[in-house]
Amino acid sequence: MQDVENIVNGQKLFLKPEYQEVLKNKKQFEGSAGAVAPEKVAEIAEWTKSWEYREKNLAREAITVNPAKACQPLGAVMVGLGFENTMPYVHGSHGCVAYFRTYFTRHFKEPTPCVSDSMSESAAVFGGLANMKDGLRNCNALYKPEMIAVSTTCMAEVIGDDLNAFITGAREEAEGELDNIEIPYAHTPSFVGSHITGYDNMMKSTLEQLNPTKAERVLDEERINIIPGFEPYLGSLREIKNISKMFGDKIIMIGDHEEQWDTGAGEYKLYAGGTKIADAKTAINAKATISLQKYSTVSTAKTIKNKWKQDYVTCNPIGLSGTDAFVMKLAELTGKEVPSELKNQRARLVDAMQDSYPYMHGKKFAIWGDPDFLLGLVSFLVEMGSIPTHIVCHNAPRKGWKEDMEAILEKSNRADECNIWPNKDLWALRSLLFTEPVDFMIGNVYGKELYRDTKIPLIRIGFPIFDRHHLHRYSMSGYEGGINLLTWITNGILDQLDEETKNIAETDYFFDAVR
Repeated sequence: MQDVENIVNGQKLFLKPEYQEVLKNKKQFEGSAGAVAPEKVAEIAEWTKSWEYREKNLAREAITVNPAKACQPLGAVMVGLGFENTMPYVHGSHGCVAYFRTYFTRHFKEPTPCVSDSMSESAAVFGGLANMKDGLRNCNALYKPEMIAVSTTCMAEVIGDDLNAFITGAREEAEGELDNIEIPYAHTPSFVGSHITGYDNMMKSTLEQLNPTKAERVLDEERINIIPGFEPYLGSLREIKNISKMFGDKIIMIGDHEEQWDTGAGEYKLYAGGTKIADAKTAINAKATISLQKYSTVSTAKTIKNKWKQDYVTCNPIGLSGTDAFVMKLAELTGKEVPSELKNQRARLVDAMQDSYPYMHGKKFAIWGDPDFLLGLVSFLVEMGSIPTHIVCHNAPRKGWKEDMEAILEKSNRADECNIWPNKDLWALRSLLFTEPVDFMIGNVYGKELYRDTKIPLIRIGFPIFDRHHLHRYSMSGYEGGINLLTWITNGILDQLDEETKNIAETDYFFDAVR
């Protein structure tokens, strides 16, 4: 069926007559077995677009369909890869870790280092201590890390494995092999929370376990920590570091995973970039810490504010006002004036916003993603006069997030048309789109089915994005990131405008070469 002289991809391969014949026969078999009744399928499909089905759909509690979130260990792995010479280590089955690696690799198009101690059926019954003892020694022997960041999966959590006891036992039996290895750990049960919870748990544990007690703190008045949160846009990390450098060389990003997933061609490096372990161990000495994602660092914030007694603030540098707040906070903490370069960047963003405002103003959007991502992007849409009609946050925190979103929407003169849907999935959004349609969707790759079903154009911003390349290399933070957001969204609108006006002698009176 394939021709070795002309290998074709799946798109064209399955259109060949022989494959079409197989598909036809398969459908006949399924129909004769009573599995397919085309008329009934069409009837039910149409009913799922109704208000009646919407009410049933939104009332769902016992099942999730097309979730807009991942599980805790995924976030823990990102934290581990944010520190130099660190190997993320997941205490659980090999299949789980394969999922985490492939998830990140498909988004970033780069290899994702991560190991597992491959718990099996026997470990599920008797516990995974033996796996931990062997796994940590093997990890050290094979990959020579300076730090091993340990997290857990469902299996380890259900049977109650104690990481502290297991790691202590592993060190004792390692005959000195693990003596010089830092091994921070966090319990990250996959069946509660989401990837941002796992990020928070791992970041909190890493900082607590690496740093001395408050009594041993040596205050450095010039140092400021920045915690990026679960950031899938590597360009955003670069942009934040570039802005920070304008205010001083003692502003340090804690958990900097930029280089790990953005290496150049040539010899592969297992460990690339990352926050220096020495800087992580002295994070307690900083004058202040800025978190760029409030809801990805809830527990981490408690450690820094309550245990370290350190100044702590959150800034979400997405869009104009969000970036303004971040820049002014840096100016306040460092006592320095805002550099002229940043003022020029801001002016360029404002100019670009004025150019594109007529196209974004009044457009209705459905948008989904993580809590902090949504707060930043909705703020930007409101700044542009757009209407965030449906805001879906599957992993919305129980406290605070909805109120924060409401405060942003209050700035819009169309706030009464905006709806917040915490803890809903993308199948629920499907009902919302059929009953209360919008002009555009903004979200990750899992909205592709929504685009196919509803025909509403999808502008890909968020995580994960598997079916487009290199978007993760751009920034969506800072003034430069604001221009990127503006470009993606406005050009998505203009693409659709061309689609709607290309019919010759019907709609092409507005098929213009200048927009």
